[in-house]
Amino acid sequence: MKNGLSFDLEDYMHVTAFADHLSADDWSSCVSRLEHNTDKLLTILDSSACHATFFILGWVADKYPHVIRRIADSGHEIACHSLRHRLVYEMTPADFREDSRVAKSLLEDITGKTICGYRAPSFSITKESWWAFEILCELGFSYDSSVFPVKHPNYGMIEASRFPFVVHSSSGSLVEFPLPTLQLGRRRAPIGGGAYLRLLPYVYTRWGIRHINERELCPVCVYLHPWELDADQPRLRASLSARLRHYLGLRRTESKFRNLLRDFEFSTLEVLVEEWREAEGREASSLQLSSTTGRP
Repeated sequence: MKNGLSFDLEDYMHVTAFADHLSADDWSSCVSRLEHNTDKLLTILDSSACHATFFILGWVADKYPHVIRRIADSGHEIACHSLRHRLVYEMTPADFREDSRVAKSLLEDITGKTICGYRAPSFSITKESWWAFEILCELGFSYDSSVFPVKHPNYGMIEASRFPFVVHSSSGSLVEFPLPTLQLGRRRAPIGGGAYLRLLPYVYTRWGIRHINERELCPVCVYLHPWELDADQPRLRASLSARLRHYLGLRRTESKFRNLLRDFEFSTLEVLVEEWREAEGREASSLQLSSTTGRP
């Protein structure tokens, strides 16, 4: 079974964990590692003949358009990761609409192609910001991968499906491809991406993905950031918990990532979503978006 492989293309200084100590106005003063890390990542993917989806920050696209073209020319899918990495539930609907519109337009101008996928910074489409789907449909996105169906202090939607589903709104519909989780009794455990890949044993990640593929007959969406393959990135000031969450496990991530490419077959989310749409019986797992509450 093919699984989805995705990268949130942002630099180390963009992450939400550092937002209290480093504003967006300070980003340009930081030493960038983005081009170096992207080139490294593209080389690894090329050696495995693997294509992935890159959710790209609009700020990055504006500053490094040649990097975006290089990714697209390598056969990877370009998708949207917002303009300036602002959390959805901290924005007004009007701010979110403009943020997403500008970022999408930047990426389309660079690639000459329609951008159909979106992922919110730090998975910040939650029950409180469900209204964002209406706006994504308005803007022409056909799928999203922002919902993490777990309970987490900063994100998550524990009541959401663990597998792809359709969200309907008055502006249209889109497919939600949630982030990967395991159902362990009554609890859900995240797996297969970001800090969960860096910090947990690889044997757990491999077993979990195989379990979902073979027992639950569903693909998963693995996700990473290019900075997670960069153990030599600059160290920034932040809280102890933020530093631990960001820096632990960096030296082991590349080997785990290469093991994933060896043990599983991957594709872009655009391809998987299209295959999912073509399959029969998917409407049974859809959700209706209320025009009055903005929630399912």
